[in-house]
Amino acid sequence: MEEERDLVTFVDEDGNEFDLEVIDYFMHNEKEYGVLIDPDLPDDAEYFEVCIMEIVQHEEEELEEFLPVEDEALQAELLKIAEERMASWDEESEPEE
Repeated sequence: MEEERDLVTFVDEDGNEFDLEVIDYFMHNEKEYGVLIDPDLPDDAEYFEVCIMEIVQHEEEELEEFLPVEDEALQAELLKIAEERMASWDEESEPEE
């Protein structure tokens, strides 16, 4: 059975809709972040671009808002965290010899 995917639809500055898939959530400095990728990537892609966005919960509307991280130093810090988390997934899935 296929695993359910966490897709989020965005609209670019020209009004075009596109989807990104959230592959991970993590907390950093009491804020929640999501790691998003192109949902159409092949499973065996060695390299791919990730987008890390802050997630703001709006309880009254039961809505999650995905906000871009503007601070370049924070972006670099969050990317390092995301890379470490994804590397640990690879280690967990490697067969033991």
